[in-house]
Amino acid sequence: MELQLPGFGEWLAAFFTIAIFSFLYRDNIIYRLAESVFAGVSFGYYVGLAKINTLDPNLFQPLRTDFLGNLDLLIPFALGVMLYTRYVPKIAWISRWSLAVYIGYYIGVTLLQKLHGEVLPQAKGTMLPLTLQDGVGPLIGNLVIIIGVLTVLIYFFFSSPHKGPLKAPARIGIYFLMLSFGASFGYTVMGRISLLIGRMTFLVDEWARPVVGAIFGGS
Repeated sequence: MELQLPGFGEWLAAFFTIAIFSFLYRDNIIYRLAESVFAGVSFGYYVGLAKINTLDPNLFQPLRTDFLGNLDLLIPFALGVMLYTRYVPKIAWISRWSLAVYIGYYIGVTLLQKLHGEVLPQAKGTMLPLTLQDGVGPLIGNLVIIIGVLTVLIYFFFSSPHKGPLKAPARIGIYFLMLSFGASFGYTVMGRISLLIGRMTFLVDEWARPVVGAIFGGS
């Protein structure tokens, strides 16, 4: 099967991909161009996403359909507009009112969500049985988890100095933290390598190979 030249979208994607990779050589104007375009497109995309998924269904459409019945929506709308007063030096202090309302609302709404969704499940996950009913392996694993949680909590207990009986558990907690950070970093690196493989696969299979095949012939 004869290969066809990539379309405009593939050429554009290949150009910006190579432009980003050019930073591996050194900082250059092509890389800065691609970086700026990416930042601008991402910002525009998320602004449009916020309008379509948040502002339109929760503010504009209710006000258009029943303005008098949704007058309370003008309060959060005004608070949102007040945030932009920070760009006017003489009235920048007004934006603090919006920030205060937003922070208070966020803390009040998400406190129970974080408690039930993260804190309590994590605490429950450390309440493990220390019996030989399931074998030696699960017992050792449960011991490691319990010791790790307790020693890390001791390390972050700053009300007392890490001296005397607290010194050794705090040091063990540091080792557990380093293992956790190392595993998280390794997971992050694996994710970035997966992205790199995806971009290299695109460059080779969807751009370079069709270009070479269309110019020199081949399939």
